[in-house]
Amino acid sequence: MDMTHQSLCKLAVKWLQRAPSAKGPACQVAFSETKCAWDGEIPDAIGFRTVMGDEGSCVVEVKISRADFLADRNKPHRQVSASGMGLYRYYMTPEGVISASDLQEGWGLIEVSPRGVLTVLRGHVCEKRAGQVPWRHERTVEREWLLLATMLSRVGDVERLHSELKKERNERAKLARSNDVLRRENRELDDLLFRARNPEVSNAPKVAIRRQVKQAA
Repeated sequence: MDMTHQSLCKLAVKWLQRAPSAKGPACQVAFSETKCAWDGEIPDAIGFRTVMGDEGSCVVEVKISRADFLADRNKPHRQVSASGMGLYRYYMTPEGVISASDLQEGWGLIEVSPRGVLTVLRGHVCEKRAGQVPWRHERTVEREWLLLATMLSRVGDVERLHSELKKERNERAKLARSNDVLRRENRELDDLLFRARNPEVSNAPKVAIRRQVKQAA
């Protein structure tokens, strides 16, 4: 795999969307290298989880070399953790660039093999939910809001898009209800057909009829 900063940022976005069962933070929204109107931190990749009671943000900083990593530690938003973004924070590097002992408190580490396989060595996703609290950081939520607003502004007419999505959701719900009605009607027709073809079971309960219909199929 080509170990460029851009290629690892793309991997970071995919990892942010991974399910917890695959050692991922399950972010519903994730993107890379977005600059907003607020000067300072530009996360290499950031994701947001919007599940009530388990919401939060997760930042991944991609470092190709040890020199990049050491330079990052000296940035103002690293010196004062609460001025940065990310409830949870990770470094992603090629294998062997840094070790767990190099990390600041609360930072996770993801290594990328030459074949592009990710290995999470430490971080909140390695813990059960009750054990994730020590990995949380104070952060500047206003900067995260501004970053999200910046991304929304690039989508275009957000209200029009929202209306179209709402209309499609309503259509899907209507189709689902219609399918439920059709399934019930099909079951009733199967019952009637089976009873017509098998008069000896005409008085059997519907559950028994359906069991025999399935067996006959």
